[in-house]
Amino acid sequence: MKNCDLAYGYKTVVTGINGSVQAGEALALIGPNGSGKTTFLQAIIGIVRVSRGELKMPKALSIGYVPQQVDLDLTFPITARQVVAMGLSRQTGFLGLLKKDQKKAVEDALNHVGLFNRADVRFGDLSGGQRQRILLARAIVAKPTLILLDEPFNGLDEPNRRELLNIMKSAKQEGIAFVVSTHDLVIADAICEKALLLAG
Repeated sequence: MKNCDLAYGYKTVVTGINGSVQAGEALALIGPNGSGKTTFLQAIIGIVRVSRGELKMPKALSIGYVPQQVDLDLTFPITARQVVAMGLSRQTGFLGLLKKDQKKAVEDALNHVGLFNRADVRFGDLSGGQRQRILLARAIVAKPTLILLDEPFNGLDEPNRRELLNIMKSAKQEGIAFVVSTHDLVIADAICEKALLLAG
C-alpha cells in the first residue's frame, strides 16, 4: 500500500496508509480498537474500497484469512476437519466433495497445527487456542502466499500463544507472508519483521 485511503462507500475511514510485506515476512498492524486494523485487512481482500493511493499485489497472490473468533457461531454443528476443508471451497465447489489429494491436504494442515487427533471434534467444543489453530489450518490448507490474521492472540493463554507463534514461524520458513493485527507489542516483536502503527 502506498498513500492509501480506505472507505466504506463514500465515507473515508482510514487515511495515508503505507506498508508492504514480502514472502516469508510478517507485518504487524498495531493500534487500539477502532484504529482501522480490521479495515486494513478487509481492504487487502477487497471488502473495503481503496479510495485513494495505490494497492499493488502480485497477480499470483493467493490469500488466506483468519477472522476474529468473536465473529464465529460456536453452536454450528461442524467438526474441526470440516472447518479446515472449508479452506478448499474454491476448488471443491458448493458440495465440498474432496478428492483424495484434497483429503490429504486437510490432514497435512491438521498435522501442521498439531491437531490431527482432534479432527473429528465439534469445532465449538475445542478450546479457544485450539479453535484459533484450526482457523489457521483452514487458511494454510489452500497453500496461500499471504495469510491475514485479525487479532489472533486475543484471549489465548501463554502456552497457546507460543504454539500459534511456532506454527506461524514454521509457515514463514516455507515462504508464507503474514499480516497480523494486534495491540500486543510483545507478540509483534516476536513474529514480525515490520510494523505499521494505526492511530485511529
